[in-house]
Amino acid sequence: MFQRLVRAFFGTSNDRQVKRYQARVPAINALEPSLAALSDDALRAKTAEFRAALAAGRTLDDIQAEAFATVREAAKRVLGLRHFDVQMIGGMVLHDGRIAEMKTGEGKTLVGTLPVYLNALPARGVHVVTVNDYLAKRDSEWMGRLYRFLGLSVGVIVHGMTDDERRDAYACDVTYGTNNEFGFDYLRDNMKYRLEEMVQRDFAYAIVDEVDSILVDEARTPLIISGPTDDTSELYNRVDLVMKELVKDKTLFEKDEKLKTVHLLENGTEALENALRDAGLLTEGNLYDSSNVTLVHHANQSLRAHVLFTRDVDYIVRQDKVVIIDEFTGRMMEGRRYSDGLHQALEAKEHVTVQPENQTLASITFQNYFRLYPKLAGMTGTASTEADEFAEIYKLEVVEIPTNVPVARVDSDDEVYKSAREKYEAVALLIAEARERGQPTLVGTTSIEKSELISELLKQKGVPHQVLNARFHEQEAGIVAQAGRLGSVTIATNMAGRGTDIQLGGNADMLARAEVGNSDSPEYEAALARHKAEVEAMRPAVKAAGGLLVIGTERHESRRIDNQLRGRSGRQGDPGASRFFLSLEDDLMRIFGSDRMGGMLQKLGLKEGEAIVHPWINKALEKAQKKVEARNFDTRKNLLKYDDVMNNQRKEVYAQRRAFMTAPDVAETVAEMRRETIGKLIDAAIPENAYPEQWDLTGLQDKVLAILGLDLPVADWAREEGIDETQVRERLEKAADEAYAARVANIGTDLMRMVEKSLLLQIFDAVWKEHLLSLDHLRQGIGLRAYGQRDPLNEYKSEAFNLFNSMLEDLRERTTSVLMRIDIRPDAPPPMPEPVQVMDLRHDAPPNELAFADGGPAMEYGTATQAVRQPMVAASVDPNDPATWSATPRNAPCPCGSGKKYKHCHGKA
Repeated sequence: MFQRLVRAFFGTSNDRQVKRYQARVPAINALEPSLAALSDDALRAKTAEFRAALAAGRTLDDIQAEAFATVREAAKRVLGLRHFDVQMIGGMVLHDGRIAEMKTGEGKTLVGTLPVYLNALPARGVHVVTVNDYLAKRDSEWMGRLYRFLGLSVGVIVHGMTDDERRDAYACDVTYGTNNEFGFDYLRDNMKYRLEEMVQRDFAYAIVDEVDSILVDEARTPLIISGPTDDTSELYNRVDLVMKELVKDKTLFEKDEKLKTVHLLENGTEALENALRDAGLLTEGNLYDSSNVTLVHHANQSLRAHVLFTRDVDYIVRQDKVVIIDEFTGRMMEGRRYSDGLHQALEAKEHVTVQPENQTLASITFQNYFRLYPKLAGMTGTASTEADEFAEIYKLEVVEIPTNVPVARVDSDDEVYKSAREKYEAVALLIAEARERGQPTLVGTTSIEKSELISELLKQKGVPHQVLNARFHEQEAGIVAQAGRLGSVTIATNMAGRGTDIQLGGNADMLARAEVGNSDSPEYEAALARHKAEVEAMRPAVKAAGGLLVIGTERHESRRIDNQLRGRSGRQGDPGASRFFLSLEDDLMRIFGSDRMGGMLQKLGLKEGEAIVHPWINKALEKAQKKVEARNFDTRKNLLKYDDVMNNQRKEVYAQRRAFMTAPDVAETVAEMRRETIGKLIDAAIPENAYPEQWDLTGLQDKVLAILGLDLPVADWAREEGIDETQVRERLEKAADEAYAARVANIGTDLMRMVEKSLLLQIFDAVWKEHLLSLDHLRQGIGLRAYGQRDPLNEYKSEAFNLFNSMLEDLRERTTSVLMRIDIRPDAPPPMPEPVQVMDLRHDAPPNELAFADGGPAMEYGTATQAVRQPMVAASVDPNDPATWSATPRNAPCPCGSGKKYKHCHGKA
């Protein structure tokens, strides 16, 4: 009660912030007449004037009003658009590093030009992040005209560009691109071997368009660069045959639809063991013996594939591939793959070619990637429902910007039916009625399957319509843009064509482009003028018919997705309407709606073909959605806690790696590693306070030969009177230093310095890759520690720290071993890393999450030109001399000729 009174007198916190920004708008408006009087050249010269002011010590805030006014004037001349006052407020919010929530059609793309121009003046680079390549290219061309007019350079990052092209784009004042491209470039840069090969500059400022989609919806999905591992496709197929029979008996497992989990019951485990034995897959012990861990993993993923995933809902099968369908957009995600063997289990289930699994080489979540920017901002039509998450994870505050013209859209209460069949009949009837009066209709669905179901019903009623299954960004943008034409009916997944404005009467620009192609062609202007006249003539009729009618066929788990669909109607004060149709069979109602709701509807007398419409139902549904949103937030927050552990290690590794590349040479680092390796060998052989007769100098002698390649009579030193641990250390260090100095003299100092740096980076990458695999394995099993009353997160932190220290020890030992044995002819070229296999770039993810490959146009993801590099095999490894085998890289073939990797053969610890 008290809070309501405070809000009534003083306004909400958001209202007060908007007022503070509003107070600064008159200063910008006052500059408009003087800037309008300037010539184009004089207006363009303002950029140099601002940069000189910054160099003289003024701040961006000092010149904000004049810079914003300059952009507004340039936009009027170049784009024919003038920023509204509310758009100025949005620009201020973005400049302050916050999220601007602006309704659909309020001109977010134009708003972004204000803070982008201002923050590009220091020439440190501004990144504008979009959700797909089409929008990145469109916005860079459209708004690029404005920036170029003002003397700024503009670049765009899309799939398929070379490193040189990417480097040039990142060197621009303003760079457009997708979240995937920016993230993958960061990972690829940290796998390069020379600073000059890197494409990105230091981060400064980024604006994320559709910020909720990128920082919330995709936050659970890490970017991962991966390389192939051993092929286990046959095992997936054999386990699938067993599981196919097992899941027919529903008493053997328990499924939780809310949490999207499934597990075998006790009788199910017993049945699985018996089936695996009969199939010849379980040959010893029981299912949970340590030797059968791989089999358990395959069985669990196969169980999930059969029980939790449905064909044509969660994925489709085409061209011998399983293609994931995005739960938010209904879009096919070519090249994206579920991680942890789940995708392989689905391939086995559908009898398509099982692709090999991949091993992580580098990874980062979008959460941690975007937190690398010193200044971050975002804009979207729907962010307030996730305000807590933005504040807690990204330290971003959401500010709701008022609309330029009040919203005239009428949002009706939901209609609830008993069955899905009745619901869809009612939807088809309303569409037919709307078309009869000429009202354009946009129907939002949650899946391709449901789009086709409604399409079939409309065909039966003879209603012309277009079905958009969100396959290609450019095509869907073109179709959605015309959804406001008189009497049109467009069926689309809820998020299709996001970023495209639906104008009543149609979009003249899109129509002209569809007719003549390139907007630079001479025919374009004539086509544009013709279509503008057509659209203007149609608009009054569309308004008279009621504007755009948006029909939602189901409530989504997230209120944001519903609000985004609603927001397609009623742009810039246009008339419009929205209505959602639900049934008791919908997933949200069935899984998350309380039993009381179903009982209440029955008591209200819900009969066949009738609908219940009441505000209470809307409130109950909203409460259910809030619960799901809170649970999803907890999931993302928990994942971030684990990823933060890896992120701290990643930052340390990447910083150290860059330091190696920046240093003129790494001779001192290599010498220090050699001393630390010797110290570790001595500590293991000579325990503290032990007598000489307790020393293991024979073992030390073997280790010195195996690791340092030095044949020294270490075992005889124990018989010398008065010998102590310090003397042993000094003798070993002296012998190693002399041997290394002789090797440097033989190879040549300059060449050896290059060899040291090259090999150190290669071995660093190799041990980091193995460390990532260890962390993956640790993460999968750490949850079991909870059964021992221990916090899994704290256990993970502790274990990960120990693994990191082990990785550093391995790095020192391996580097020392290889360099102590390397033998290169002085006239040979330096051993720079050579690609040994093409690397797949993938979006991989924890269990239950998506994984997808580095993407291209129309989501056609493929392979990259970057290559996986392995430490070179030292020339001194002799297959006939086992004493030299310790210099073999762990992943190289064992010199004994067994065909196994060295780490699985003679390199076993």
